Amino acid sequence: ALLCRGMQASKNKNTEEAEPFYRLSVPKQKTSSEIINEARNVLRTLRTRRPFTPSEDQRKLFGSGSLRAPQNRPPSVFSLHASSFDLAESRPVSGVRLSPLDHKPILVTFAKDEDSSISLPKPPADPAEVRRVSSARARLFRRTSTGNFLSAKMVPPDQNEEKLDSEEPAMMSNLCRSNDNCLAEQRSYTPFNDESRQLICNECISRSEREDFLKGTAEKFLFQLGGESDQMKKPGTSSSWPRSTGWKRRVPGLEDETRINELEEEEIFWHIKILPILHELEKVEDNIENLCLACTKLYQALNEGSMLGKRFKRRSVLLKTLYKLVDIDSDPLCLKLAKIILAMKVDGKNLLSVCKLAFKICRNEKNDYIIQNDRLLDCLLEVLRTEDLQKNNEALLYCMGAVKFMSGNAVLLNEMVNKGAVEMLLQLMRQINNIKENDTYFSNLGHLLVQLTATLRNLADLPPARRQLICSGAVPELSVALEQRMNDKDVCTYIVRIFSKLSSYDDFCAALADCSRCYVLFLALLNKHQKQQDLVIRIIFILGNLTAKNNQAREQFFKEKGSVNTLISLFQTYHELDLNAQKWYHERGGEGKNRPEHPSEAEDVLIKLIRVLANLSIHPSVGAALATAHRVVDLLVTVLEYKSVDDCEELVINAATTINNLSYYKVKSSAVQDKKLHIAEMLLKLLMSNNMDGVVEAVRVFGNLSQYHEICDFIIQKKIYKFVIALLDAKNQDVCFSACGVVLNLTVDKNKRALLMEEGGIGKLVDCLGDFGPSDWQLACLICKTLWNYSENITNAASCFGEDTDTLLVLLTSLLDEELVLDYSLDRDLRDYHKQYWEREFKPVAEKLLDRIQSHHFFLPTVTITPF
Repeated sequence: ALLCRGMQASKNKNTEEAEPFYRLSVPKQKTSSEIINEARNVLRTLRTRRPFTPSEDQRKLFGSGSLRAPQNRPPSVFSLHASSFDLAESRPVSGVRLSPLDHKPILVTFAKDEDSSISLPKPPADPAEVRRVSSARARLFRRTSTGNFLSAKMVPPDQNEEKLDSEEPAMMSNLCRSNDNCLAEQRSYTPFNDESRQLICNECISRSEREDFLKGTAEKFLFQLGGESDQMKKPGTSSSWPRSTGWKRRVPGLEDETRINELEEEEIFWHIKILPILHELEKVEDNIENLCLACTKLYQALNEGSMLGKRFKRRSVLLKTLYKLVDIDSDPLCLKLAKIILAMKVDGKNLLSVCKLAFKICRNEKNDYIIQNDRLLDCLLEVLRTEDLQKNNEALLYCMGAVKFMSGNAVLLNEMVNKGAVEMLLQLMRQINNIKENDTYFSNLGHLLVQLTATLRNLADLPPARRQLICSGAVPELSVALEQRMNDKDVCTYIVRIFSKLSSYDDFCAALADCSRCYVLFLALLNKHQKQQDLVIRIIFILGNLTAKNNQAREQFFKEKGSVNTLISLFQTYHELDLNAQKWYHERGGEGKNRPEHPSEAEDVLIKLIRVLANLSIHPSVGAALATAHRVVDLLVTVLEYKSVDDCEELVINAATTINNLSYYKVKSSAVQDKKLHIAEMLLKLLMSNNMDGVVEAVRVFGNLSQYHEICDFIIQKKIYKFVIALLDAKNQDVCFSACGVVLNLTVDKNKRALLMEEGGIGKLVDCLGDFGPSDWQLACLICKTLWNYSENITNAASCFGEDTDTLLVLLTSLLDEELVLDYSLDRDLRDYHKQYWEREFKPVAEKLLDRIQSHHFFLPTVTITPF
């Protein structure tokens, strides 16, 4: 019986063995023979590079490739000033006068020794003095026209006690910086007597306000003094401040003593810790370093006093101070300000403005270092986590934009992962996906989704983030967004970039393959955006990854309506673009400086598209169907016709590989069979090239096609057999394997066997058996099959095999010695694999060949068998 190479199913029975699609992160290491075996399968998948995404030159909300019209998208550049913030909540409405309190204040009587130490504020003797002092205070900030940050007039009139408290630092400007010495400095610098209280009132209370104070707030004022003296006085120290006894029991309506204590403590903390820092911010506005230091101290103090957030009583006074500092155009200072303002939980216009402020800071890549050393990221993530999506969609847009800029920095990117940004962003995406297309916010939220998906795309670079994306259900959410935003090319591009990056990993491919609608979505995108190269190439790359290892994915995609037609349409589109580019180049004389780079954008699409076809052809029924698709085969042959391997190696070799896969199927109406001679002529050009990968691929195709008599005649006619036999000397296992396959098919024809001896083929085969046999039983088996066919009509071994007869006998004898062969390797896994293939494939053929040679050999020389 003659043995024929090519489409022997036994050769590739391990190609499609049932194996889990999902592999562990640390797969079992493959042996050298397994790797070689996989590399030379008759049906082979193709690999390719992931599409390259260049980084943007500038940080913007939308990249240079965005299809959004400038007038239809939010700006990336804008001016931001103190006036951008809303100060209305920090001051009473102009012209509105509050009515006096209904009840009469209950005045407290003190002991004589205490009574002399306090008195109610007195009106200034000279109204001009009030104006003079007020004017001096108003000049503290030259950049604003609203007066002193801490002026009592900026405090709501229903909190008259704040008017006093906000100006009290006039007498306490040098308060202590620590709790240990604050009382001593209080006594040294701010004796609380009538004169000091008179100064406070002269500075901050107008005549009308003074009347309101006397009528309605005396009680609160005394309550404040009593509370402060109680809190400030320490054992062993004396204080000139009065101490109220039983004051809390005399105040009507205040029964919750815990709340009273909290308010008292807040008042004391405000005076001792916060106000001195605010005055510091007033006085050193031109010194950025000192302002930044003061802001750092302020944040720490607010955090220490639990005053961050919305519940802080004097929040409006504090915020006004910070807002006005925004006019000082300094990124380090604005970073500090943004951090505090965000921590104060502002909303509305102020939230939008502070998010724009953060965006402006992060837009400058040079600020990444100072952002790393601060906690702005925490504040921004908190905004994205807690703020209302519809109410604050514009603020969230700039907040998300700032986070996107941060994700371009490796340090900040890792920090995001550690802070749970992946889960938070996916949760935000779920909220966006719940907004339907007919909703008024749908369009605006598309801008936000662009920033969000761009950030996820950067996060996908990190292994921990990839695991979180899979565990948090990223695939279904991204698929929903892709389906809803099919008309938004920017959103589609970023989501496809995420899939493109993650589909290079088996575990994500498994999750994506489980999403049944992904194929429908990808096909819809390909049909809708057919000429958007950056989008198309990534979708094709994803499909190539999905079909590389998963037989179910191959079948499922192929069965989707219009799948093959879509691929053919894309093939034709980008083939024409490539031809036009070549034509344009040649019309200009083929000048070197204008020589197109390879692969071009069109070629890159074709490379990845052909890869999908090659991968699909691995599936038996799909491959058979594609083999009969004349349009597919025609396009593949066209690539071999017009494209040189020197111009674009990967494209030509991919086309040859796909033709090789399709040639495996002997089916009725096979387009490959119909065009086999034309294909052989195109392969001859590849075979004669200087590209060894191209040569090997051409020989592989001839290995399948040489089963046909017409192709064997073509090989003899074109002297291709001489080249193939010469390749047996290549000292490369893969090259020898491919060449041996062609020679095997040639030996089926009795009239062509003599050519093997003429070209020294027997000696080359025996050398290959000695060089590679013990480590590659698949190649050894193929050599034995070739020699078996060649020696069919043997009468004398010496005349048949010539001077290589004895060497061949020695080799076969030693290679059939099980103990000798298994001692060749000490690796157990490798030995088990070799033993299995040796027993099933090599041994049966080698034993028959050895028996034939021995039966036609007149004497067996004495030889010493050397262990391998």
